[in-house]
Formats: sequence, structure tokens, C-alpha cells
Amino acid sequence: MNAKQHQNGFTLIELIVVMTLISIMLFFAMPRFRKTVVSDGGKKAARQIMMQVPLLKDKAVREQKCFKLHIDLESNRVWATDESMSEDALSQAEESAFEAAPGIRFTDVEYPQTGKISGGIAVISFYKKGYSDKAIIHIDDEDSEIRRSLLIEPFFSSVKLHETYEDF
Repeated sequence: MNAKQHQNGFTLIELIVVMTLISIMLFFAMPRFRKTVVSDGGKKAARQIMMQVPLLKDKAVREQKCFKLHIDLESNRVWATDESMSEDALSQAEESAFEAAPGIRFTDVEYPQTGKISGGIAVISFYKKGYSDKAIIHIDDEDSEIRRSLLIEPFFSSVKLHETYEDF
């Protein structure tokens, strides 16, 4: 072999060093990635409500019915009903409710005039004219100790998410 001839490729030592560095970086990065991306049930619960509120406002106007969003603060479940549902349909809606992930808790629902409801079932109404009750839903993530507040405004269709505990 000629001394000026170069061999392409990497040596075994170089490959081992690179693999070791990548392993060390993943060792420190994976717990943070798993905590923020994989196991964030609080964001999932918030997204569920943030999607349901505009749909209920729209349906109330379109179908000319009053709709209600029920939040069971004891069992951490959310479901929607309308004024024309039979008793059978009401119980079926409650049975098929969205249930928050373990460690996620709906702590209370706050209204500007009547104050906080911390137990039982809180109800937010959506009216035929396109507005709703003003309310703040508080969600606690016990695993990551994050508290979120969802502000439902009467005349806006979107829900405002606060990454802290907010009240009126």
C-alpha cells in the first residue's frame, strides 16, 4: 500500500466514542422528554375541554337548544348534555364521559357571581343565542405539580389556557 493512499471510514475506537457520547446524552434527556411529552395527562384534559367548548357553543346556536357541560369534581369526568335528552340519554351521556388520566384532578369550577364549586358536579351552560356561562376550570396535575386554569368567556368561542392557578 502506498503511504499517500487514504482509507475511508472510521476506526472502531472512534465509533465506540461516538456511541458512548450519544448514550450519555440520551440517558440525561429521556426522563425529561418522557415527563413533558409522554405523560402529560393535564394537557390532554385541558385540550378535551378546549375542543368541547367551541363545539357546544356552535351546536347550541345551530340546533337552537341549551347545552350543558358537566364536570364531576369527585370522579374527574366531563360530559355534555342538551335540554331535549331523555333520562336514558342523560345517563348514557354520563356513562360515556371523558375521564381524566390518573393523577389529574379537576379541583374546582369558579363562577364570577356565585363563587367556587369544589365538590359534586359543576355545570356550565351554553345558550341558544351563542353565549355561555363565564367560568374558570382548575386542573391539577399531581405528578408534575402543575396547576392549569381554563377560562371560558361568555362571548368568545375559544378557551384561554393559563399554566398557573388563576381566579376572578
